[in-house]
Amino acid sequence: MTRPPKNQKPRDPKNEGGEPSAAAKRKQMFVGIGMGLFMGLLLSVLTQFWLWLPAGIAMGLATGAIMKPPAE
Repeated sequence: MTRPPKNQKPRDPKNEGGEPSAAAKRKQMFVGIGMGLFMGLLLSVLTQFWLWLPAGIAMGLATGAIMKPPAE
């Protein structure tokens, strides 16, 4: 068996397909919700239209669901 280069983490034998873990997926969803909440709040304040807040949260949920979490 060859050793991985020093700048790479050793591979997890349980995670051969490169799929992110459940914790990484959950974290990605929370990051997406946070980004959407921030953007919705910012747009709501700038435009004085409160309905940008739910739209921003929905955008964050969609972004968090679509983006692939980084490998651990």
